Amino acid sequence: MSTELLSTKDAAPRLGISVHTLYGWLAASQAGSFAIRGQQVVIEHYQGGRRGQGRIMIPAREVDRLLDLMRVTLKPTRARKRPTKKAALARITVPLGRPED
Repeated sequence: MSTELLSTKDAAPRLGISVHTLYGWLAASQAGSFAIRGQQVVIEHYQGGRRGQGRIMIPAREVDRLLDLMRVTLKPTRARKRPTKKAALARITVPLGRPED
């Protein structure tokens, strides 16, 4: 099964970020400190060349997965109860006025 591999120059615009930011994300992912919306994420990528010093290639499905993790879903607003009028001085339980001696 073949997978389309994207270079960092192609993957970054699809994610809506700069190439420099994508390299930062990859470094944080390798260090285990990368999170999207509070969820720890490990970015799968390939690094070609001798001793892994070549171009970084990211599978297209991985870019789609990152986009799904960044997607914000709207939550329906809860219906609020209308405030009710409370009796004036509701917590005072003693008769008001000057004490009668």
